[in-house]
Amino acid sequence: MAQAVTALSLSNVSKAFGGLRAVDGVSLSVQAGERRAIIGPNGAGKTTLFSLISGEQPVTDGTILLFGRDVTRLPPHRRAALGLARTYQITNLFPRLTVLENCLLAAQGLKPVKFHLHRDLRRYPALFTRAQAVLEAVGLAGKAAEVVRNLSHGEQRQLEIALALAGEPKLLLLDEPTAGLSPAESQMMTALLKKLDPAITLLVIEHDMDVAFALTDRITVLHYGRVVADGLSHEVKTDPLVQEIYLGVAPA
Repeated sequence: MAQAVTALSLSNVSKAFGGLRAVDGVSLSVQAGERRAIIGPNGAGKTTLFSLISGEQPVTDGTILLFGRDVTRLPPHRRAALGLARTYQITNLFPRLTVLENCLLAAQGLKPVKFHLHRDLRRYPALFTRAQAVLEAVGLAGKAAEVVRNLSHGEQRQLEIALALAGEPKLLLLDEPTAGLSPAESQMMTALLKKLDPAITLLVIEHDMDVAFALTDRITVLHYGRVVADGLSHEVKTDPLVQEIYLGVAPA
């Protein structure tokens, strides 16, 4: 029987801002191909944890392994080259460029062609093929020529997923992918994410409990920067402590 590959391993990871420990001794292991949600109330340290994993903020203590490699001190671009991608709570797009142009830039970002700034991108048909493939995957193939600022908020969220996929990531961090979406748009986004390549490991911060439970197999709950529950979705959903601190339900 093949041994499971660990996509991400955190060992006693902490982040201190002066006297405040936003992330406090977090340890977790995510297997390749797993769908995992990180949930918790506002201020629990979820986004800070993502910033530590992606390398945008340095850890105060602890170790981060990405597919078995110690990346604790590596900068974000080195982690991206190893297969890590992420999205953000606030859309981070080029509003005056077209949908396709945004995707081409993302597809170019991890390739040697990124250094060929004065060459016509039409000389690299593989980039167009990749950009068109990810737009198809997120349901935006018909919007390729549209200027990004003309897209709806939901479509811009879809485009962010496309940009993250353009680099062919092995581990994808999604920070509140349904933030600001209507219920109908949230359902569409959930359906889109469930159709992603099952080989991609997915770690999702999600405030909408219905989305978190529909999208992921396993849930990790943060509270004041610490892991207070971790398990299969149905186990976490019925955990009395989780119901008290996250759902506002007092234990019996």
